Amino acid sequence: MSTTRPPAGASSSTSTQPTSTEKTFFEQQREALLNEIGISFEHVLANINKLNRSLEGVIAVGNEFSSVEALWSTFENVMAKDPDAEAAAGEEGREEGEEETELPEHGNR
Repeated sequence: MSTTRPPAGASSSTSTQPTSTEKTFFEQQREALLNEIGISFEHVLANINKLNRSLEGVIAVGNEFSSVEALWSTFENVMAKDPDAEAAAGEEGREEGEEETELPEHGNR
């Protein structure tokens, strides 16, 4: 470590106090560390911005598939219905005296 104090055998004409333009070793090291911290923060900010853009891109791609997902969900719900349960429900309705009414089919659908 270097200090700004003169050695013990130095002449008294040398100033023992650092001039206003000179910086102590501590001040120099503090300034260097602050600069390094500032640069690190800039890198962190740049990387966070890159991550944010990437996440926005992923979300945009995911949103493009929302209509496809809705279609597949509808298909899954239709396929998940148990045809035996529907037939049993229809038979129970007829047993209770309800009659099925058929709608006339139109050629234009």
